[in-house]
Amino acid sequence: MMTQMRATALLIQYLMQRVSFLLILSLGLGLGAYSAAAALGYADWLTMPLTFGDQVVPQAGIYIQLGLTALALGLMFFLPSNARIMTLENSHRRFHMTMRDVARAYAASHRADREGVFTMSSEFDSVRERIAFLRDHPDLGDLEPSVLEVAAQMSHVSHELAEVYSDSKVQRARDFLTARQQEIEDFNIRLEEAQRVATEIHNWHMRVEIEEDVAEAQLTRLCEQLEAILPEINVSQQQEPPQNVATLSNVQSGWVTGPDHYEDDEHETAHPEPVVAMLARRAAE
Repeated sequence: MMTQMRATALLIQYLMQRVSFLLILSLGLGLGAYSAAAALGYADWLTMPLTFGDQVVPQAGIYIQLGLTALALGLMFFLPSNARIMTLENSHRRFHMTMRDVARAYAASHRADREGVFTMSSEFDSVRERIAFLRDHPDLGDLEPSVLEVAAQMSHVSHELAEVYSDSKVQRARDFLTARQQEIEDFNIRLEEAQRVATEIHNWHMRVEIEEDVAEAQLTRLCEQLEAILPEINVSQQQEPPQNVATLSNVQSGWVTGPDHYEDDEHETAHPEPVVAMLARRAAE
């Protein structure tokens, strides 16, 4: 019951403060504008008969109007400070420490610590330096001092972590990884080029081997044809007259007769090996 009544009283106080704020603002602006118009002749001054004892005060209405205008304008200058006080009162009424506020303040402090803003070494000076930084931070002006203190203490505890993962070290690690990545990309390009060249050489080698196999098969077939034909030629040579035997023998052995190759019969020893044997030996080689 008391809690409900207190909440109702706070609500009424909140509404009356806002209404009074608007009334003072409207009264000051209205009286100031009316007095300026009356001074310029666009409106009439306030007329009021006033006597002070037996003495009659002439033009008392003008004095009263100017006094009320000055009072209203003077009260308007207190409105900004009153607004700040009401905001502070409302924040105190609504205040409760939340992990979101602490995390927001700690994130700002830890970010500044990673950038190397804090230089104090002792715990007391370090926490005080962090509290001063958080108090002047543009995004943390609505937080309570106790929240800033907790965030500053947490930031001091994680100071070593901020040094290890400072912005300069993280950037240096990023640059190193970027360079390694570029080296890997260059290596992959060279590797692809080497694979292309190796594939080309392999295909070339296979074509050469195929051509060699074809040539060897043709040579073998040729030798087989010669082996089938030459015995018949030898038989026919044996049936020819004796004067042609030497000539046919020279033809079979691959000799080329000419003026420079004639020799005496006494220097002749034996006939060279047949053509088929020579072709078979060359095929084996």
